[in-house]
Amino acid sequence: MKVLVVSDSHGSIEEIESIKKEYEGKVDAIFHCGDSELEFDHPIMKTFLTVRGNCDFDSRYPNDRLEEIDGHRIFMTHGHLYNVKMSLLNLQYKAKEHNANIVFFGHSHVLGAEMIDGTLFLNPGSILLPRGHKEQSYAIVETNNATIDVAFYNDQHKKLTDRDVQFPFAK
Repeated sequence: MKVLVVSDSHGSIEEIESIKKEYEGKVDAIFHCGDSELEFDHPIMKTFLTVRGNCDFDSRYPNDRLEEIDGHRIFMTHGHLYNVKMSLLNLQYKAKEHNANIVFFGHSHVLGAEMIDGTLFLNPGSILLPRGHKEQSYAIVETNNATIDVAFYNDQHKKLTDRDVQFPFAK
């Protein structure tokens, strides 16, 4: 499985369009973790699996999303409804409730990936307004039978090599 995860584009079409152009057809799915601030039926968003963020006013976006790709159960949400700026505990409970082994979320604009009880929790940062680091960012997640690899990229599609992480992983 190879998927791209982006979040918190806050109305900027340029970055989203660049990601679409660079990766459409090259990954299994492209996830947007909310705060696109675009209408649900905006043409650029048709490529993305999306959820509603606290700055998205179009109620047609779902708050949460569960997808299955290559045997992986992926739970995605923006994060504001689970207080992710304080703790990942509420999100952990929700992931267990859905038997998800991968969780994507945004909201804090801080990139990071960690494995908790066999579940990957990933925040791709913000493609427009990063916090905690200077680079605008998104992530690519690749899995195989032994590992799950997370690579972060900037808005110019350059790999942030100091941010790469790899976790042992069994399907």
